[in-house]
Amino acid sequence: MFMPVGTQASVKGVAPAQLADPAVDAQVVLGNTYHLGTRPGGAVVDALGGLGEMMRWPRGTLTDSGGFQMVSLSRFAVVSEEGVTFQSPVDGSEMLLTPEVSIGIQNQLGADIIMALDDVVSSVTSGPRVADAAARTVRWIDRCVAAHARPARQSLFGIVQGGLDLRLRGECAAALVARDLPGYAVGGLSGGEDKGSFWRAVAASLAALPPGKPRYCMGVGYPEDLVVCVALGADMFDCVYPARTARFGTALVPGGLLKLRSAACAADFRPVDPTCPCSTCATYTRSYLHALAGGGGEGVAVAGQLLTLHNVAYLTGLMRRARTAILDGVFPDWVRAFMADLYPGGDYPQWSSEALAAAGIPLGE
Repeated sequence: MFMPVGTQASVKGVAPAQLADPAVDAQVVLGNTYHLGTRPGGAVVDALGGLGEMMRWPRGTLTDSGGFQMVSLSRFAVVSEEGVTFQSPVDGSEMLLTPEVSIGIQNQLGADIIMALDDVVSSVTSGPRVADAAARTVRWIDRCVAAHARPARQSLFGIVQGGLDLRLRGECAAALVARDLPGYAVGGLSGGEDKGSFWRAVAASLAALPPGKPRYCMGVGYPEDLVVCVALGADMFDCVYPARTARFGTALVPGGLLKLRSAACAADFRPVDPTCPCSTCATYTRSYLHALAGGGGEGVAVAGQLLTLHNVAYLTGLMRRARTAILDGVFPDWVRAFMADLYPGGDYPQWSSEALAAAGIPLGE
């Protein structure tokens, strides 16, 4: 499944009810512990009945631990064995996020799936810091398990770290598996590393995780990456990419990217994607979206909302089709058809060809 990111209990530009529409059919929406813990605060969300009730979302919820902010807010973060101290970029106030504090906030937020606090470093980091982060992640998982007050109602997932070092990835994964957690995630990737390193780190992490439990690739959102990672054994994905690229007037389509600001769309009266059942494609033309996306002001915001809905629908639909292909026993052929749509000339990138071949799906056959 693909899970839309609602950092502060809201996917930008999209109402929760729209995500449950059959054309989108999202099953899980994400929230962020650091941001929700800062505003409105875990106690407020708890008083409102939890994350799902607060946002009137009747389906699954997942909260990140706040660990990713070690990278995204690295200028304001100091990591120690105790936890990570953040300095607010707004008012300069400090917040110490420990494994115990992160789990405590997530217990208040009440998400169905909660993530262990891990020590996250940029995927292009090398040297002893990577090994230190992987080892600290393992030490912190025990503190997270001990602090978890609602294990019968909230599933705690551990996160595999280790940068691009395949040995560290395998060791970290094995240590987490020894804790027999409800599910596992692959973290610390999709941060600027080359694609060859990316898929090998994913493959090494997934190979060390039990296939009978959920395996979640964090922060992965490009369609090709999703399909390759499913072939390698991943089950769950999240990313801000579909909303972020929508705000730049770009739509995800079977052939790749459709840039609505392009002059070629000015008099194009087709839907964004004729095969897509979302309300954007059912209602509006490329020409109209071109006028909105390139017109400035409120039109750009409206275009971003409409394209966000489409892009999320594209990725949730893509994962539904992958799941159906697996259940029907035709997944390799489905992957080859997907790649042929994306690269009609057969000029497949070396990284994806190698990854799919390693997964037993050589292209061109």
